[in-house]
Amino acid sequence: MPQFLPVDEQLAYIKKGAAEIIRESDLRERLTQSLKTGKPMRVKAGFDPTAPDLHVGHTVLLRKLKHFQDLGHTVIFLIGDFTGMIGDPTGRSATRPPLTREGIERNAETYKAQVFKVLDAQKTVVDFNSRWFSKFSAEDFIRLAANYTVSQILEREDFHKRFHEEKPIALHELLYPLCQGYDSVALEADVELGGTDQKFNLLVGRELQRAYGQPSQIVLTTPIIEGTDGVQKMSKSYNNYIGINEPPQEIYGKVMSISDAMMWRYYELLTDVSVAAIEQMKADVSESRQHPMELKKALARRITQDFHSEQAAKEAEENWAKQFQKDEVPENLEKVTIRISEIGWSVSDSSDLALSVIYPSGPKYLGIRLDKMLAKSGLVSSVTEAARKIKEGAVRIGNDVQMSTRIDLHEVPTELSLRVGKKIKLAVIQE
Repeated sequence: MPQFLPVDEQLAYIKKGAAEIIRESDLRERLTQSLKTGKPMRVKAGFDPTAPDLHVGHTVLLRKLKHFQDLGHTVIFLIGDFTGMIGDPTGRSATRPPLTREGIERNAETYKAQVFKVLDAQKTVVDFNSRWFSKFSAEDFIRLAANYTVSQILEREDFHKRFHEEKPIALHELLYPLCQGYDSVALEADVELGGTDQKFNLLVGRELQRAYGQPSQIVLTTPIIEGTDGVQKMSKSYNNYIGINEPPQEIYGKVMSISDAMMWRYYELLTDVSVAAIEQMKADVSESRQHPMELKKALARRITQDFHSEQAAKEAEENWAKQFQKDEVPENLEKVTIRISEIGWSVSDSSDLALSVIYPSGPKYLGIRLDKMLAKSGLVSSVTEAARKIKEGAVRIGNDVQMSTRIDLHEVPTELSLRVGKKIKLAVIQE
């Protein structure tokens, strides 16, 4: 039988980083009941496997699931392999293209591998909503749909907006909130978690449980975390994300790139550090007992370690320090091989032979298009972006800032450490 903490202590841990709880009095009541009976609550969160990789923005919700798990409650990680074929219309201005069964199953497997970097695999119940929906008959769907009116569904903000803008809403999209809500009925959930953008769907679950004769679940929403730019929500579309499958050096460097103000939000939503400890850190910074840089390093270590290992986080920190604090080239740089023919070159006479290669006919040097080399290396997305970064003074070879789109090489093959902002790779130039 689980040994539960006192209700007030559990509530304090659960409320850390939560945006809203509907209703807190109901949650207190369920926690009290668990304490009396020794029976853990059933806590669920659903994820549609619509993409293969997760970023740390997704782990805000996973970490809150982990908090319930830490407290001894049963956590259900629900993979929406059925609802994924509908496509969650949340925040969408157009109908999602349906995913194939093969794509969903492939993504679902990668999800399972990734979530256990946060959750305890031995204590987590993994379920699939196709388990019950594959058995649903046409009659079952009619009975489910009879619990809501069209006007109720259209109260949902994105549907409401599309309706008034006379944009198409497919009938299957209207079923999505009902299907998500029925998941809570099938699982007899006590608590359901979701982002603030999921509030409508979570509340549908409360209503459907009542309609099917069950106690209504408690709804807990978590904030949508901002990306590394500190402005837009974290998203691959905005290129401001930290992928949990990225190399340790990338994760560490991206965390170090956030602002000092954003650091506190990351501490709150992406770590298990208590609210009291975070407030103490803030006080230490404001009273100059602690430098924010050291706290940000500690944050970067924590987050990197969560998805890799303590040793990997330590090496990432050492390499970051070499790169940005000691002006040294870090070890174990990612290498990229580039051929001269791919980046444009020429052999020309040179009167200024600081960099030269001797040919039988006299001294020559190789002229390389730096903007093309940066694009080929993957440090920038295009030659145009590379030219802009060079103009901004954001490009270095070794420790030297480059202000020209052309550089001269004295020999090939050769290796160059290329830096664009906080990104760095080792370019191996070959003939």
